[in-house]
Amino acid sequence: MFNLMKTAILMAAITALFMALGAMVGGRSGMMLALLVALGMNFFSYWFSDTMVLKMYKAREVDESSAPQFYGMVRELAQKAQLPMPRVYVIDENAPNAFATGRNPEHAAVAATTGIMRVLSERELRGVMAHELAHVKHRDILISTVSATMAGAISMLANFAMFFGGRDSEGRSSNPLVGILVAVLAPIAASVIQMSISRAREFEADRGGAEISGDPAALASALEKIHRIAQGIPLEAAERHPETAQMMIMNPLSGRGLAGLFSTHPATEERVARLLEMARGS
Repeated sequence: MFNLMKTAILMAAITALFMALGAMVGGRSGMMLALLVALGMNFFSYWFSDTMVLKMYKAREVDESSAPQFYGMVRELAQKAQLPMPRVYVIDENAPNAFATGRNPEHAAVAATTGIMRVLSERELRGVMAHELAHVKHRDILISTVSATMAGAISMLANFAMFFGGRDSEGRSSNPLVGILVAVLAPIAASVIQMSISRAREFEADRGGAEISGDPAALASALEKIHRIAQGIPLEAAERHPETAQMMIMNPLSGRGLAGLFSTHPATEERVARLLEMARGS
């Protein structure tokens, strides 16, 4: 309940930030237009988020005949989690990663790269897919997609404000220096909000995935292996669409240094430590 309330507050904050930028660009009418756009984007994200993301990653759907072992693994885990069978996709990428998408458990999809299926053992891959199904069970997948869409829109609107200036509440041109400052800070604020939403939910999905698979140590081992291998293999689709990085089991972006401060994922070491603690207690 606390995480649900926290997420609702953070989603309200990211919407308010979008409206504030709208007000800066176009005054009071700009704020109202931004609110309408935010509602429209959330509606669009609700219905079409899974289709958009799967197309971005050129994912291909598989079934029992085309990928019997992988499909059967997801089906068995979905039954254990008491979830409807999701659609199953494979992404032809060397970078090891996986994600879940969709608006609810009845309309969910899980996807994994060929890279992750190649480098992980069956036990480790089972832990990863259980993690993704935990996201489905917790209904994280819609929230993460909507927050990603809003964060992307805030960056776009901030760039517009920087190049074309802004308006105050009376419609008069505002100080251009203020416009530049807001244009720089707004995307950072959106990233911090998005990060806050995602990090808490990753820990919960790790815990939930460990419970579904019954093997916390396998998920811990998978995370360590993905973290080590993924650093040298870029995931091109994620680099082109960085707002989708939060959906992955491991941050796929190559940014280091300052970019790491705004990572949507907790430190792998902390995730692994929590899972190993679960394994010791089981």
